[in-house]
Amino acid sequence: MLLKTRPAATRLLGYLGKHTTALVTGVGCVLISDAIALMAPLVVRDAVNDLLREVTSLKLNRYGGLILAIAVGEGIFLYLQRRILVGMSREIEYEMRNDYFAHLLKLEPRFFHGHRTGDLMSRATNDLNAVRMVAGPAIMYLVHTIAVFMFAIPLMLKVSVPLSLLALSPTPLVFYATRRFGTLIHARFEKIQESLASLSARAQESFSGVRVVRAYVQERCEIETFQRINREYVRQNLSLARISGMFFPTLHVLIGLGFVVVLWFGGTLTARGVIDVGQFVQFNLYLSRMIWPMIALGWVVNLVQRGMASMDRIDGIMSRVPEIADLERGKDEPAPRVMQGQIVFRGLTYSYFPGKPVLKSIDLEIKAGSTVAIVGRTGSGKTTLVNMIARLIDPPAGQVLIDGHDVREIPLAGLRSAIGFVPQEPFLFSASLAANIALGSPEAGTTAIERAAERAGLLEDIRDFPAGFETLVGERGIKLSGGQKQRAAIARAVIRRPRILILDDALSSVDTRTEEIILGHLRQVMRESTSILISHRISTVQHADRIFVLDDGRIAEQGTHESLLSLGGIYAGLHEKQILEEELAASA
Repeated sequence: MLLKTRPAATRLLGYLGKHTTALVTGVGCVLISDAIALMAPLVVRDAVNDLLREVTSLKLNRYGGLILAIAVGEGIFLYLQRRILVGMSREIEYEMRNDYFAHLLKLEPRFFHGHRTGDLMSRATNDLNAVRMVAGPAIMYLVHTIAVFMFAIPLMLKVSVPLSLLALSPTPLVFYATRRFGTLIHARFEKIQESLASLSARAQESFSGVRVVRAYVQERCEIETFQRINREYVRQNLSLARISGMFFPTLHVLIGLGFVVVLWFGGTLTARGVIDVGQFVQFNLYLSRMIWPMIALGWVVNLVQRGMASMDRIDGIMSRVPEIADLERGKDEPAPRVMQGQIVFRGLTYSYFPGKPVLKSIDLEIKAGSTVAIVGRTGSGKTTLVNMIARLIDPPAGQVLIDGHDVREIPLAGLRSAIGFVPQEPFLFSASLAANIALGSPEAGTTAIERAAERAGLLEDIRDFPAGFETLVGERGIKLSGGQKQRAAIARAVIRRPRILILDDALSSVDTRTEEIILGHLRQVMRESTSILISHRISTVQHADRIFVLDDGRIAEQGTHESLLSLGGIYAGLHEKQILEEELAASA
């Protein structure tokens, strides 16, 4: 009833199924604890009736010892149930967080363009914590509630059927109130989590772009925006607090009605001799034992509604099928590998949006071991083209081939491990320079890291750092200049000795002299791999074996540097424009 049949509930039940032993053992401890606890009213009944006849120290010691033994037994199993079930919920939280993180890493880059980092982080922290409460405490208290009702009601009926029916008469109202308030809590908690995700996302963006915020004197604007989102988050929480504030007092009132009836009608039955004093005390103890389970039921509904609202948000990510994945193959079918690095684009046409192709009928061959360059105006499709080689964007079937194999047929791990990719915007992790350079090459030693840094033209800079290769670069490499970040990314690519090396405008942040030094160091790497250079600078690409000029998604020109200049077309125009810009800069 509490876990409706829906994908999120099914996923949660799947995790619970992995911990069947702990679940069954924990539930068993709950049942034993409750069974022991419900023996106490029987002892008290006998004690009251016996002591009314005669009070002796022997009787007091005997009944006191029995109640103490019951309390100790109940306490032992209460400890075990909490340790087992709460521990199980922590294990489930651990597994779900790992699976959530691993699934995010499988999703295509386009997914992250439409989802804010703060929102994804909120699901991994706050939402998963709410789900954990369902997988542990909610189960524990739900079983406790059911067990107390199952054990106590028959014992109450044995004392007096009419009294039991009157005492339990408010129960349907309790269940109705629980169901009604539970629906309202679920809806409000979903809004709270969405509001918290917006708050986290805004804070993350402001912290990441703090230099831009300060440069444009937007501190006050950012503070006001954050306050507005924070106020909305508080408003949503107050809305939930009002519902919860009405929920529990309502339960107390309904449960209190049962006590009023018992005191009035039960006292009458005792006065008439229908039940004795011991039974009256026993009945009241059972009824008092049922107060917390009834309240706990409301708390459980609250937890479940919160948890399932969060589970729906998590399942919305986990149920998303990655657009870019390995193709299924037969058990004995060998997987193709990147051996030489020959790349062929065969009639490649690609659109991000229907009817607006970014690439149009691209036909070209890049021979293994050659160095080619792709140039063109901004938006001509250069980055889209090379992103398809590593399947950062999935190309249409049969239109991008490596070593004669459709790139979609090559396992992603094998494909990407054979490629050294330096994107337009290099990303460095908040770790040491050495760790960033060796990323993806855990076997690389100090010598290999230094050699890669030298080839990227970064070694001299590193030697000037007090901590050398152990220099912590800060979040996103904030402690380094733009050129140093690009060179660190180049070192990360070349240390792998890739079969295919792609430099996507990777030298835009360095001056011409440094560019020449880096390219000089990289020539040995380029001779050992198929190299693709993308750049707006003619000086970067002029020594390539072949240059392709993209214009409006088509190959407009191709050839060597000299042959393209002689054509007097787009490439020659770019060359003349850059010469003019350099002359103007020199004369300024």
